[in-house]
Amino acid sequence: MITEQRKLGTGFGAHSTADDVLAGMQLAGTTALVTGGYSGLGLATTRALVRAGAHVVVPARRPETAEHALRGLPRTEVHALDLADLDSVRVFSERFLDTGRTLGILINGAGMMACPETRVGPGWEAHFAVNHLGHFALTHRLRPAFAPDGARVVAVASSGHFLSGIRWTDLHFRTGYDRWLAYAQSKTANALFSLHLNHLGADHGLRAYAVHPGSILTPLQRHIPREEWLAQGWVTPDGTPAVGFKTPEQGAATAVWAATSPLLDGRGGAYCQDCDIAGPATTDDMLIGGVKPWAVDPDAAARLWDVSCELTGLSAF
Repeated sequence: MITEQRKLGTGFGAHSTADDVLAGMQLAGTTALVTGGYSGLGLATTRALVRAGAHVVVPARRPETAEHALRGLPRTEVHALDLADLDSVRVFSERFLDTGRTLGILINGAGMMACPETRVGPGWEAHFAVNHLGHFALTHRLRPAFAPDGARVVAVASSGHFLSGIRWTDLHFRTGYDRWLAYAQSKTANALFSLHLNHLGADHGLRAYAVHPGSILTPLQRHIPREEWLAQGWVTPDGTPAVGFKTPEQGAATAVWAATSPLLDGRGGAYCQDCDIAGPATTDDMLIGGVKPWAVDPDAAARLWDVSCELTGLSAF
């Protein structure tokens, strides 16, 4: 059954923080894994989960940087992982599985945005490879660890998906590279991944969700010149974030809500925004958000899943 993209009326909203969402929740005994959990939204996510009692595993391409960012934060651990390298994904996953631990929450939050044309692995376009295929492979590799009584996988997508569906005839931008369209395609892929993962995992206690965290200025924008921030209307002339932008703590709220809220029981596969299920996008204004039809298309989700299995050589579900 496909979850209808209709708001529930959760009592939370755009200004709610991750701590607001987790107030009163007891996550002691829960192991969560947060990719990118040491910077920007990911760091805010890790901190909130720890405050609620969870133990958080943080895979990191830059382990020393992650160790420094998480210093003094209890119940966290850092391990090396490069999502652009499927061998690194395999090694990390095997080491995690060897611990025998059960994984209750996986938040696939690491990513890249609007970077110069970059090729990884066998020539894959980097946004698609890191934002989608790396997390696809990680989720497959970790399948044996998922808690059988209700694990949740959260894919951090974006309203950036407004700009592009999946480019079936040129997934890797062999011709006409565009950094924004490359980012957009990867964010559509995140949403479609969660939709089909939920379809395949529902009978095994696994639920998956995609979330748009909102517009937030974080290190994700490191490839974008500051003058472009101003031209895009992200900041005012004095550098203050524009109206409608969130703090990292507010941006982390929807992923944390999707990972824990009992309101989503029986509503797997939903695309979420502002700590609620998002409605269909009625404009092209990304600050208003919502979800475009190509990001919640079950046929496209199944097709992308098959393509991703072929590219990664993995089919664990």
